[in-house]
Amino acid sequence: MKASELRDQSPEALRELLLQRRREQFRLRMQQATGQLEANHVIRQTRRDIARIKTVMQQMKDGAGR
Repeated sequence: MKASELRDQSPEALRELLLQRRREQFRLRMQQATGQLEANHVIRQTRRDIARIKTVMQQMKDGAGR
């Protein structure tokens, strides 16, 4: 997911996407704890997606949505 793709979305859509990613992160952490997670890199990608979404949301809030 790229930041430019996120900037094209509405704030409401971003909040929903953030909620989905946080749920996915929780599910992945539970899988890791129980030894069921096979692709460890997905946790890192999800964490970075969350950070990107939060950054774009903050930029929109500050008026620097470029």
